[in-house]
Amino acid sequence: MKIGLVCPYNMFQFAGGVQEIVNQQYAYLVKQGHDVRIITPRPRQYEGEIPNDMILVGRSVKANTPFKTMVDFGFQADTNEIESILDEENFEILHFHEPWVPLLSRQILNKSQAINIATFHAKLPENATSKALANVVTPYTKSILKQLHILTAVSESAADFVRTLTKQEIIIIPNGVDLKHFVPAPKQAKRKKTITYVGRLETRKGVEYLLEAYAELRQIHDDVELLIAGSGVKKRQLERLVEQYAIPDVSFLGFVSEEQKLQLMQQADVYCSPALYGESFGIVLLEAMATGTPIVAGNNSGYASVMTGRGRLSLVSPKNNSDFAQRLELMLYDEEIRNLWIEWAKKEVHKYSFDRVAEAYEATYKSAIATNSYA
Repeated sequence: MKIGLVCPYNMFQFAGGVQEIVNQQYAYLVKQGHDVRIITPRPRQYEGEIPNDMILVGRSVKANTPFKTMVDFGFQADTNEIESILDEENFEILHFHEPWVPLLSRQILNKSQAINIATFHAKLPENATSKALANVVTPYTKSILKQLHILTAVSESAADFVRTLTKQEIIIIPNGVDLKHFVPAPKQAKRKKTITYVGRLETRKGVEYLLEAYAELRQIHDDVELLIAGSGVKKRQLERLVEQYAIPDVSFLGFVSEEQKLQLMQQADVYCSPALYGESFGIVLLEAMATGTPIVAGNNSGYASVMTGRGRLSLVSPKNNSDFAQRLELMLYDEEIRNLWIEWAKKEVHKYSFDRVAEAYEATYKSAIATNSYA
């Protein structure tokens, strides 16, 4: 098959979950013998080498989102450029990740002669912003739905908004994790137990509540430390919070590479992701599960879709300091609970192997082509 994977985000900077899924999907499809291109915005001032199977269109724009997240996305491309690319490539399948992000996907959809498949990743914020945002994105999303032949979403949470706009079936295909990369490793000898956070430092990630719960935990246990890896707009504010309240043994590690992230997860005694809202899934939770590291996580709907069964032990309201601190304590010190959780995670994570996820997308493509009633 000739397949185009359309990613609205800059694939060279500000890497996030969508970019990672596109990269993994590309690798799997190529391995299966398909002819695949990644279509993505042309990054500003990028002087590096462009991979042969990547097509750059338009320009990327850096902006804050209503999710209080910084993104770098394709704003607009030349219509003639898009038409020329599509004529030359003659795609059978165009797979649009996050098609409601303006404006690149709609521009390509307007010229597409392929079978158009969408995957929705994000969930609207679960707060007052949600209604205002829905009023803005609803007309735009409605305008592209009629051009999409097959709709998929990474979770029921991610499908919620789209289901209010269409009666078309939405196929749930979860995100995946590379189980060859994220593997357990022997814990190194160390003085203290370690709680680790890796991610953006922004409001919706709830890291200030982790600091408050950790400070309460330290009043009982002095053999634990907190490592915070990542960058973002709240970094300095979080550092000041640590200084103001003299919270002991907190280290801000800044941005870390994928390899460093893996090592941090492997060596953590608990991985904590206290996100408040805006999570449609929980790739980072899968990564920690695959390393065999117990998790404490925010009880948002996206994380709840991953932490099922015994995994529900991990979920807590980040804003409830006492409950949060007690859950950290339980997952750090109760060896029976830890072992039961690790046993559950070891079995559960295999259903999210990225090979299984990519197979599901590939099967969707083949079914659409066999039906041949879309293009």
